[in-house]
Amino acid sequence: MPKKLSLKGRDLLAMSDLSTPEIELILKTARTIKKNPKKYSSSLKGKNLGMIFQKPSTRTRVSFEVAMYQLGGQALNLTSNELQLKRGETVADTARVLSRFLDAMTARVFSHNDVLELAKYGTIPVINALSDYEHPCQALADVLTIIEHKKSLKNLKVTYIGDGNNVAHSLVLAVVKLGGYIEVATPKDYKMADSLVNLAQKTGKETGGKLVLSYNAQDTAYQADVIYADVWTSMGQEEEHKKRLADFQGFQINSELLARAKKDCIVMHCLPAHRGEEITNEVVDGPNSVVWDQAENRLHAQKALLYLVLGK
Repeated sequence: MPKKLSLKGRDLLAMSDLSTPEIELILKTARTIKKNPKKYSSSLKGKNLGMIFQKPSTRTRVSFEVAMYQLGGQALNLTSNELQLKRGETVADTARVLSRFLDAMTARVFSHNDVLELAKYGTIPVINALSDYEHPCQALADVLTIIEHKKSLKNLKVTYIGDGNNVAHSLVLAVVKLGGYIEVATPKDYKMADSLVNLAQKTGKETGGKLVLSYNAQDTAYQADVIYADVWTSMGQEEEHKKRLADFQGFQINSELLARAKKDCIVMHCLPAHRGEEITNEVVDGPNSVVWDQAENRLHAQKALLYLVLGK
C-alpha cells in the first residue's frame, strides 16, 4: 500500500518544500475545516505556537493567532523588541530555547536566512510567515481563493503584475506546482530571482505548469482570468519609494487595464494595498475584486497547515 501523505512535524520554509500532492492535501483540508470549523475546535488542544515578528503584521499575526485559538491551542506573539534577539542573542540560540517551550514557530523576518537558521537549530516545526525571498502561507491562501472562484487552475490565465518579490515567488511556484499557467509582468529592473524562475520552469516540466515572463503589463492583462497585484514598495524599501513610483508607471491595476482581461476576471491583492499606486480604489472595491475573500482564506489555509503539522 502507498504510504499515507503526512505533514506532521514538517517545516514550511518555501513553496519548494511542498510537493503537488501535499499542496492539494492542505487545500482539501482547508476547505473541510472552513466548512465545519466546530469539528476541529479542540484538535490542537494544549499546543503552543510561537510567532516571531521582526516586521509589523496585520493579516499574518491575526490569522495565525485566531487559527490556533479556533483549533484549541494558543499563540504567543513575540516581537523582536521583546526577544533577546534585539540585544544580540543569536537566531540559533533563540531557536534552541524556544524549541524547549513551544510546539511550533512561525517567523516573519527580513532575511530568509533567519528562517533557515531557525529551522536548522530548532527541533520543532518552523513556518515561514514571510521573508524577503518567499511568502508561502500567502500563496496557499491565494490558490485556495482562485480554486474557490474558478473551480480549478486548469485552463486559466493567472497574471501577476508588479514587483517580482517574495509574494510573486511563492505564487508562481504554487500555481506551477498545481499545473497552472501564470504570466508575470515586471519592470526590467524588478524581475523575479533567476533561481526561482529556473525552479519554476523545471517544476513546470514535471507538472504541466508554465511560467511566462513579460515586461508589459498591458499584454499580460489581455484575456486574463486572474489579475494579482502587490505593493511596489515593501517594508524595508521605504527609501526607494519615490524611485519605485517612477519605475512602476504603467503597472497600475486600474479600470483601463482590467478592461483588457476577461469580463469575469478576478482581481487579487495580498494587502495592505497602497491605493492609488499599484491599484485604484475602483478596482480594489469593484465587482471583480476578491481581495477580502483572499484575506479571509489566510485563516483557513493556515488552520489546515497547523492542523496537518501539529495534529494527531
